[in-house]
Amino acid sequence: MYSIGVDSGSVATKGVLFDGEKIVKKVILPTGWSPKTTSEQVYNLLSEGIPKDQILKTVGTGYGRGVMDFADKKVTEITCHTRGIFFLNENTRTILDVGGQDSKVINLDNAGNVFNFIMNDKCAAGTGRFLEITSNLLGSDIANIDKLASGNEPVNISSMCTVFAESEIVSLLAQDVGKENIAAGILKSIANKSVSMLSRTEIVDEIAFTGGLAKSKVLVSMIEEILGKKIFVAEDTQIIGALGAAVIGYK
Repeated sequence: MYSIGVDSGSVATKGVLFDGEKIVKKVILPTGWSPKTTSEQVYNLLSEGIPKDQILKTVGTGYGRGVMDFADKKVTEITCHTRGIFFLNENTRTILDVGGQDSKVINLDNAGNVFNFIMNDKCAAGTGRFLEITSNLLGSDIANIDKLASGNEPVNISSMCTVFAESEIVSLLAQDVGKENIAAGILKSIANKSVSMLSRTEIVDEIAFTGGLAKSKVLVSMIEEILGKKIFVAEDTQIIGALGAAVIGYK
């Protein structure tokens, strides 16, 4: 028997096929202009070749969950991220999740239930969108930002507002400041923003970092350095919400 979890995010739509013990299949597609269409594509890819009576339940999550007509149940991303990370690491008590358009900090109790969370969804500060826009100014992209930034001294990027940060980076480039140092500075500013969010709630060990930005090893290292402690990063940080949705669907 299987369950399916689909997480429709602003940048990517993620899906997981789950057998109660492990991830059997995963799919990640750019969300594009139609969350409804992309979510259906992800669902179809996951359910392909599986008899309908073998799928216990399909659970939708993410900001596009409202248009998932195929979903048996729709659950908030807060709950799904919590279930997903707790399935992978039951020692987790604090989750830092940085997605394409928002970021959040979630506190878990010993049973893996949410007892507190804060969310920044008012602007793109410190999110994947912020990193995408600022790294593009360097002629790079998110996938290559680690290579550009690694081992370089970060220059100070004082503004976390995307518009002002763009102006600041353009000015630094005009002053012949190295792209490598600016790239490191962009990641350092995101690290500072992330730790600032964590400090607004109770930081309880063990800390897990999820979302697309957790793929950046340089960013992870910077956050660990500021916090003075190690953080848990799953093998695939983007699918945690979809995994949590699938775990909920299996029960």
